[in-house]
Amino acid sequence: MTVLGNIGQLATCPADTLQQDAGLINKAALVFDEKGILWVGSELQLPSSFSGHEFIDCGQRLVIPGLVDCHTHLCFGGWRGDEFEMRLQGRSYQEIAAAGGGIRSTVAATRASSAEQLLEKALCALAGILDLGVTTLECKSGYGLEESAELKQLQVYRQLDDLQAVELIPTFLGAHMLPDEYQQDREAYIQLLCNLLIPEVSKHELARFCDVFVEDGAFTLTEARTILGAAKQAGLGLKVHADQLSSGGGAQLAASLGAVSAEHLEYVDTEGIKALAEAGTVAVSLPLASLYLNERYLPAREMLDAGVRVAVATDFNPGSAPSYHLPLAMTLACLNQKMTPQEVLKGVTTVAARAISSEQRIGSLLPGYNADIAIIDAPSVNHWLYHFRANACCGVIKSGKWEKSLR
Repeated sequence: MTVLGNIGQLATCPADTLQQDAGLINKAALVFDEKGILWVGSELQLPSSFSGHEFIDCGQRLVIPGLVDCHTHLCFGGWRGDEFEMRLQGRSYQEIAAAGGGIRSTVAATRASSAEQLLEKALCALAGILDLGVTTLECKSGYGLEESAELKQLQVYRQLDDLQAVELIPTFLGAHMLPDEYQQDREAYIQLLCNLLIPEVSKHELARFCDVFVEDGAFTLTEARTILGAAKQAGLGLKVHADQLSSGGGAQLAASLGAVSAEHLEYVDTEGIKALAEAGTVAVSLPLASLYLNERYLPAREMLDAGVRVAVATDFNPGSAPSYHLPLAMTLACLNQKMTPQEVLKGVTTVAARAISSEQRIGSLLPGYNADIAIIDAPSVNHWLYHFRANACCGVIKSGKWEKSLR
């Protein structure tokens, strides 16, 4: 049993309060063991029954739940640095994709990479991700787009989950785009997904969710409904890449199917926002992608005011968001999405946990929750997100074990 004391500000992030309420306690203490959080509150009220146990002085720092990055594409071959220059010269995402770049180039590199190469690359990224205070990470496939390569990505995630501390939540994104070999037979690829890959993924428990990219150049609403219907029948949770580059009705589709999340939503319309609010579907904001693509940001203020829960994630991938720096995404959400620091913090903790159907065990620092904890070298949430630094995280605990010792 361990007592964290002399906490300047503790953010408990309750799952059942409004997003602007991060459950802040000043001059706080927290007690945990490997089974979870045992007690939180004002240090002056710390029960005497906890005296005599290990005491860690947090030096008036900020203590928050371990961060949850609920949208990444962790496993991929190659990088796409040349496209960065092309975008700066005025080429659009769609133009680069039509010329053979974008997702297509990453598919080729991922297919050509061995499982061992993908594993080592992802392990390196995960070390940096954990160092930032991220303790749970959703990770999508979608760079294989054929049976062997898609399964290779998901099997790498299973191996990674056993090799390092960050908890991985895998998502099957075989419907990321139509592979080149099926350009003249879309129906055949959809049948491959529905009749072979989705059942295989479900049978071997390689993913918890199925995602579909609904967009011009990717999949139509009708195709997405078919794919997600097969996924639901197979027992997978549902996610949708929706309204990223145009308003195409993806948000309404996600809501109508009871998807746990709709992700991107830069071009969501009023009807889409209303549908998400009524369905309780989490909107996942990806401000790093908006930054790199020079696209509009998700209208978070409008969504929050309408009753939509808004998560914040990185979209870490080799093209449109080549960074896993979740705290940077958080500051961008404050600056460009009119979210308060407390709203953003809940967006990367309990709301992000909701986007992976885990809000009852992670994302909050209340008794009964997992002891996933990050200690931040800042006096408050406001100061942390206002004073951006390369890495303000100075201690990480995952499932009650120190993964980054307090310094």
